[in-house]
Amino acid sequence: MNAPDNFFLPDVQSTADTRRLAIQSVGVKGLRYPLQLETASGETQSTVASLTMTVGLPPEVKGTHMSRFVELLESRSTALSQAGLFGMLDEMLLRLDAASGRIELAFPYFIKKKAPVSGVESLLDYDATLIAEQLAGQPPSLTLRVVAAVTSLCPCSRKISDYGAHNQRSHITLETRLRAPMAIEELVRLAEEEASCEVFGLLKRPDEKWVTERAYDNPKFVEDLVRDIALRLMREPRIGQWKVISENFESIHNHSAYAELSGTND
Repeated sequence: MNAPDNFFLPDVQSTADTRRLAIQSVGVKGLRYPLQLETASGETQSTVASLTMTVGLPPEVKGTHMSRFVELLESRSTALSQAGLFGMLDEMLLRLDAASGRIELAFPYFIKKKAPVSGVESLLDYDATLIAEQLAGQPPSLTLRVVAAVTSLCPCSRKISDYGAHNQRSHITLETRLRAPMAIEELVRLAEEEASCEVFGLLKRPDEKWVTERAYDNPKFVEDLVRDIALRLMREPRIGQWKVISENFESIHNHSAYAELSGTND
């Protein structure tokens, strides 16, 4: 009986390396892959994620096994939850015989919203990122990052104008190191509630009147946005570390207004 064709093929990356330099992160980046995600309601949502998957490489090992990262994705058959991501991280470390590693998934996430007056429903997209990381000798960590589009209306413009006030669409980025699971929907809602007004995929005329007046009655500077959201994050026991960023795409300037605030909860 003949041996298989690959029986005698050398495994170069498993050979010894004499330079004695450990590599903190090595793996694959920019890998796009379809995934089923578990939503807050327990349902599933299809998306396409851009993944970065890396492990730490000991100084005596020449290279990691790049194909095993993709094999890990191919072996999945169930919807991915936050708890499931930790399991995926554990399996990656086991497959690659690594003590440390990181999986980062960036993906569009859709939430169904009801217009404030008509009640008409539509989907709105958000950019979300999940990061599971294991450092040698430490417990694993989970970071959730979301970017939510909102409306901000300038308090100064409203104060000095006889009628009207300029407003803009703003991108609120929330990055949280979680102590316990927290749904994407919860973090998005927190940002939207502190804005001058939230945005919707579909509005009828009565809804447009409502969101216009809602923003006018709730003016906020970029500084107000990050401070008000930070106060909410500080009261959330499931969050250990946090960062909030607001970028307001100005309607009367060709530049953005920007603010960033971060902290750690006791």
